[in-house]
Amino acid sequence: MPFIDVSLGAGRTPEQVRALIHELTEAAHRAVGAPKANIRVVIREIAPEHWAAGDVTIAERNAAAAAATEHAEQPQHTEQPQHTE
Repeated sequence: MPFIDVSLGAGRTPEQVRALIHELTEAAHRAVGAPKANIRVVIREIAPEHWAAGDVTIAERNAAAAAATEHAEQPQHTEQPQHTE
């Protein structure tokens, strides 16, 4: 009996999670020939504050990326040289 355990960041819609379960079941069925009724799939959604890479949580990484994007989208004020006639 195949047991598929998936951990992924929280935030998917129920439809996306359902589609993932379906596709994983189909793939296991094709790959090992197990009856679909015997395939178990567990999806663990992890909060971004509870998942880290290199001592930086996903929440911290997302916040830094949002701040960088916001900073990049702000108009840059540059002084134009004064022309005298």
